[in-house]
Amino acid sequence: MNPLLQALGALGGSGSVEEIYNKVVELQGFSENVLLQLHDPENSNDSEVWYRLAWARTYLKKYGLLENSKRGVWALTAMAKGIEDVDPHEVVKAVRAMDKKDAAAKPSTPPAPDIPEEDAWKQKLHVILTQKLSPAGFEKLVQRVLREAGFTQVEVTGRSGDGDIDGRGIARIHGLMRFHVLLQCKRYKGSVSSGEIRDFRGAMVGRADKGLFISTGTFSPAAIKEATRDGAPPIDLIDGAELAEKLKELGLGVRKEIVEVPIVDEKWFDEF
Repeated sequence: MNPLLQALGALGGSGSVEEIYNKVVELQGFSENVLLQLHDPENSNDSEVWYRLAWARTYLKKYGLLENSKRGVWALTAMAKGIEDVDPHEVVKAVRAMDKKDAAAKPSTPPAPDIPEEDAWKQKLHVILTQKLSPAGFEKLVQRVLREAGFTQVEVTGRSGDGDIDGRGIARIHGLMRFHVLLQCKRYKGSVSSGEIRDFRGAMVGRADKGLFISTGTFSPAAIKEATRDGAPPIDLIDGAELAEKLKELGLGVRKEIVEVPIVDEKWFDEF
């Protein structure tokens, strides 16, 4: 809880979940090995650090020190100003006492982590991609996504023994410029490390303009830093959450349903 409050203070009092996570990692100096530890490897991409920060947000919000907007931005409340640290045990005790007064809550059940319900579909999709889809099936899915996104001459070469290269294609920019792109696609339940980014870059040097690393998991802060390192061939990263959004955008395996909500127009009846 206190690292979270410190991170928000360093960010100017507000920040997205990702910004808060990155600032906590920076201020606490967590090693890559710590950040690669998953909370529930079978069902989620969430690292243990990410999961605990979700719990911390939940408790601190109920305690009155945090608030969040529909856009996913978290901010310190007026009550939090001047508070540099809290006693986590006291916060938990106070929040559970509040829950006991709520007739709809079970006295012995603490609040659930603040994971948006609208993201439940992403967790279901993650299970399908990592547990039900075969490695070959995942590569064919990525090939389809790239073609739908405007890539041409997309080839999947993951099983050809071509080093760390799983595929290749040509990205067209505004129909004028073309970039040869080498592809790495991995079905991961955790985070991709910086070492794997370096291995991919080593395999692509001198062979393409850019690299694209697509993973069902996440990328560690060190991996993200390595992908954008100055003087090195650029590598774009697409993690599991971004892949899910792209599948939804393209309508590939994810449908968007509009629920009809009847609304009574009282003024209309005034005419009678």
